[in-house]
Amino acid sequence: MPSINLFSLEGKKIAFSGATGVLGTTMALHLASQGAELLILGRSPEKVDQLVNEINASGGKAFGYFADVTDEDSLEKVAKVIESHHGHIDVLINSAGGNMPGAVIRPDQNFLDLDTASLRKVMDLNYLGTVLPIKAFLPLMLKQGKGNILNVSSMAASRPMTRVMGYAAAKAAIDNLTKWLSVELAQKHGPDFRVNAIAPGFFLTEQNRTLLTEADGSLTQRGNQIKTHTPMNRFGKPEDLLGALQWLCSDASAFVTGTIVAVDGGFSAYSGV
Repeated sequence: MPSINLFSLEGKKIAFSGATGVLGTTMALHLASQGAELLILGRSPEKVDQLVNEINASGGKAFGYFADVTDEDSLEKVAKVIESHHGHIDVLINSAGGNMPGAVIRPDQNFLDLDTASLRKVMDLNYLGTVLPIKAFLPLMLKQGKGNILNVSSMAASRPMTRVMGYAAAKAAIDNLTKWLSVELAQKHGPDFRVNAIAPGFFLTEQNRTLLTEADGSLTQRGNQIKTHTPMNRFGKPEDLLGALQWLCSDASAFVTGTIVAVDGGFSAYSGV
């Protein structure tokens, strides 16, 4: 029998929101290096163009499209353009997300200090910013009778963290959506539709750097607490996500759906004693 590479991504058309962030960029570059065709979706033309140019300059294949993941009309317009250019997509990665200061409860604050407007924006970005792209791009999967959706969750979803109330609630909603949608699509559209999520542990990004490190690069009290509670005793590196990413985007995970894969150095397994 001929050898089959179950983990191959060669020729797969992957639409990717949130690809211009620290983690997303590493993920996108890896997928392109594995032969995938990247359709980079973002609201900043400058950032999207920069990533697309980097991928193409390194021998990969990428195209840039501009839309706000919280704007349903713009997503539907982009989906039509992508359909006219590419016909269908094989994988949709929903990595857009983030937090806002007003949805964080600092040690010197309490719940009554929560800014409702900021909370709403965090929920819109993280939750609707996943729901709406799925709604817009699912028809490009339905037309070929198969599709693979990969959401990005967080350790904050299953282990609610102090301070990040809004972000944790939004990511908990992503976990629920991932499981619910996996059943919905498989039962109504067949076994070739899958929905999973990656739940990163603690990675240093531009969004959390000031929470975890001091100006001189040393760890804050919170940074030390997190590192101590991670059995591998370190923060994650963007490259640590690539194995799970490749597995979930490839046919090697063909019978995997409704699963949230923790990439956290053991954080979720450790009780602290």
